[in-house]
Order: sequence, then C-alpha cells, then structure tokens
Amino acid sequence: MTERIKVFGAPASPYTQKMISIMRYRHIAYEFYIGDVSGRLSRIEGIEPPKPVLLPTLLLKDGQGNLKATTDTTPIIKRFENEYPDRKLLPEDPALSFINYLLEDFGDEWVTKYMFHYRWYFEEDANNASTILPLSDLATDMDDGTLKEVKKMIHDRQHGRLWVVGSNDTTAKLIDSSYRRFIKLMDDHLSISRFLFGEKPSSADFAIYGQLTQLIGFDPTSRRIASENSLRLVSWVDVMADLSGHDVNNSNWTSLEDSPPSLKEIMKEFGQMYVPALLANAKAIMEGDETWETEIDGSTWKQKAFPYQAKCLKWIKEEFNTLSKNDKTRIKTFLKGTGCEAILD
Repeated sequence: MTERIKVFGAPASPYTQKMISIMRYRHIAYEFYIGDVSGRLSRIEGIEPPKPVLLPTLLLKDGQGNLKATTDTTPIIKRFENEYPDRKLLPEDPALSFINYLLEDFGDEWVTKYMFHYRWYFEEDANNASTILPLSDLATDMDDGTLKEVKKMIHDRQHGRLWVVGSNDTTAKLIDSSYRRFIKLMDDHLSISRFLFGEKPSSADFAIYGQLTQLIGFDPTSRRIASENSLRLVSWVDVMADLSGHDVNNSNWTSLEDSPPSLKEIMKEFGQMYVPALLANAKAIMEGDETWETEIDGSTWKQKAFPYQAKCLKWIKEEFNTLSKNDKTRIKTFLKGTGCEAILD
C-alpha cells in the first residue's frame, strides 16, 4: 500500500483546501486530520510542532528520513514536483512558470485579504465564523455554554488580527472594490479558458481556489456578492475541489505569448493593488517602521508592517533573477502596462 502523507488542517482554512485539492489532483495518498495540531503532533506522533503552527501542517521526511512537521504550501508544491513525476502543477516554460509563481503568491497573499476581511470585518460574517469554526474541529457535540465561551474567544482574537491583512475602516472600500473586480475578471477569463493557463490547472489555480472556498463557500457577504455577479466562478470552485479525474495527457498549458487578454487583465489587478502594498511594506520593514501608508487605487492604504510579505517580494525577485535574459524579456513584454514591472527592477 502506498504510504499516506498525514495532513493536519481545518475545513475553514483556505491553505488546507489548497493542498488537499492539489493532492487529490496529483493522486498523492494522504490522511486528513482535523483538530488540535500541536497536541496531536506532540502527544500522539511524538513530533515537535512547527513554529508558528500553520494550517495545513504536513508530515514529510527530512534528509535523514525522519518525519518533520512541514508548513508553507509553495515550497511543499515545489518539493512534490520533484518527488512525484506525474500530473505536475508548474509549467515547463520558465517564463510561464514565473507568471504562475506571481499568481500563486497573489492568491496566497492578496486574495486572502478579501477572505479575512469579509470573515471578520462584518458582524454577520464574524458571528457565522466564530460559531461554526469551533464546531468544525470535529466538535459538533460541544455544549451550548462552552460554545458560547469559545465563540467569544475566537471572535475577539480574530477580529483583533484584522491588521495582519490591512483590513480597517480606511481600507474596507478598497478591499471590497478589489474583490468585486477580481471575481469579475476571473469569471470573464473562465468563459474562454478552463484554468488560468489553458486546459490544465497550475499551482496558481489551486491557490486562488483555496481562498475562494471560503469567500464563495463559507462567508455570507462575499458568497452573496459572488452569487450575484460571478456564477461561472462559483461553478469553477465546485469543480476545482476534486480534479483527480482530469485528463492531463490530453490537456496543455497555453503558451505565454498565446495567453488571452483576460489573463493580462488579472495581472493588472495584481499590479494595481498588490504591487504598491508589497513595495510599501518592504520599505517599512527595511526601515524598521511598525506601520506603513501608501496610495493604492487612488485611496489611502494603511496597515502594520508584515515581515512575511517582505519575504514574498524578496522571493519574487529571486525567482525572476534566476531566469535567462530571453525569458526575462518575454515576461516584461507580457507584463508591460500591468503595473507589475515595478517589482522586477
């Protein structure tokens, strides 16, 4: 029997949904555990939990063959590309693969701003989430008194962490406008392309899908907006959940030069919203500032500095700098006029 990878996560975690759907698509055997990650790892598995504990956490073998708690989905995806030869997610063309890298990062780091904002900024959504989340950890038998206490604890903690994604009274309209544009752009693109890069899904598809499982499948306000404006995208999220039967032998990625204009329109949203945030945040981290403020889409964006997204910008630049001169030129030609060029300098 194929050895199964143990995955620890939660249904309401977009990154968990991202990895579970990837493993289904890639026919990678796994066991999914819901609940107390730290406790289960230390008490039952005898493995030190990751620091910090992130969802999902996968038990993967290190260089010595020992199981280690592993997080951060993008490096795990790259590792799987080497360890599992079939049904890969990263395009062979380095230039197209770089655009995929950008869009995976966009899903993980910008589309998640929509998710966290809608879940905890609005009272209806926060009430929904703080009630369901403790029950979804296989605890539907929790008594009402305990649920009330846990609900308040989760609500207060998560609402207090809105700063992580920059959600506040100043940025709320910007986030809402970006979300509405993005789901419309995705809807338009899917009308001519099954996935971001043609007939075959990539890691970027799964990154965006993971966030949309929550925006479209869990949180009331964002779900309502999608249902009113982007039903094609709503259907796509359902399809993406299990692509284990997708025919990869007779499907291909579209070349970068043959990509439809709708893909470039999605990159414009990246350049318009995410790029200014990446640059301003990195500058704040470099200068030791606790907060930063910049203009995005004609309005003020203000939030606390976030070290991880400074690393994201660094990694994007490193990925770009590994490419050949020809591939760099191809990428710059494709991205011209999107606003993404600023992060390639």
